[in-house]
Amino acid sequence: MHLDFVPVWTVILGVGVFMYVLLDGFDLGVGILFPFAADEDARSLMMNSVAPIWDGNETWLILGGMGLLAAFPVAFAIVIPAVYFPILLMLLGLMFRGVAFEFRSRDPAHRPWWNRAFFGGSLVATFSQGVVLGMFVQGFTVTGRAFTGTSFDWLAPFPLVTGAGLVAGYVLLGSAWLVMKTEGALQTWARRCATLALVAMLAFIAVVSIWTPLLHEEIAARWFTWPNLAWFAFVPVLTALIAWAIWRSLRSSSDYVPFVGAMGLFAMSYLGLGISVFPYIVPYRLTLWDAAAVPSAQAFLLIGTLFLLPIIFMYLGWAYYVFRGKVSADVGYH
Repeated sequence: MHLDFVPVWTVILGVGVFMYVLLDGFDLGVGILFPFAADEDARSLMMNSVAPIWDGNETWLILGGMGLLAAFPVAFAIVIPAVYFPILLMLLGLMFRGVAFEFRSRDPAHRPWWNRAFFGGSLVATFSQGVVLGMFVQGFTVTGRAFTGTSFDWLAPFPLVTGAGLVAGYVLLGSAWLVMKTEGALQTWARRCATLALVAMLAFIAVVSIWTPLLHEEIAARWFTWPNLAWFAFVPVLTALIAWAIWRSLRSSSDYVPFVGAMGLFAMSYLGLGISVFPYIVPYRLTLWDAAAVPSAQAFLLIGTLFLLPIIFMYLGWAYYVFRGKVSADVGYH
């Protein structure tokens, strides 16, 4: 009798991807907002707010990619060729913004160029992640257990719309982060940005929520047949309540509710995605069990993963604890 490690790996990958979206999402959002700040002092404060923790956030991206390869190799072999170019663009964007972090402070003569690199890298990385998400929901061209589409299947309306939607979502996370971490004029500006981003994100959520069931009958049946309609009604209801709480908090003196609420919106969107596609890991061809590695390989890899996960959580928790509170202009990158 073999133990079933697929549920364990599903939880690990699900948590890893969600943590990446939340944690790297807000610092990518700060990067997208970067060129629209009032002046260089404001931009320096924005960079200081994410400088101590941005690279640690990307730990979850590595965990997600390597976990997919190790635990679900068939899915990795299908998904990666299908989204090769968006992933390439995402990695290039992350590289550009990482270099900009270092050189903006050390090369003042070319600071405008590094500002553009920070913005462009953040925008390209975010849009590319949204395209990958859109391709995942749209589905892949698969014959047997192999991808048989082209590397340009992502150039389709639905993935491009989800790419734009993720940009709006990350801007909401980034601006809510700035509301929490800054004061004065920069915080006031961030509240305005968060309000606009909230409206844009809700619009994209509505469009994608209507469009997704039209793409696949399986998704429509999952959401709109009885008793599922009653079981899953809490998702849109909670989404609306969270959006209302964010809206109210942005018009009050609350510094923390906008960011917590933005994370809540992403949690509801992530949960909705999971409800739509479960149990598929290659929608709508292969289930998690169809694409899984052999149990012995999953068990071997699980030993190291369960050892590393607490270390990652402790390291990130300590980093966020040490750098808690409002950001100041005299600490970090300048």
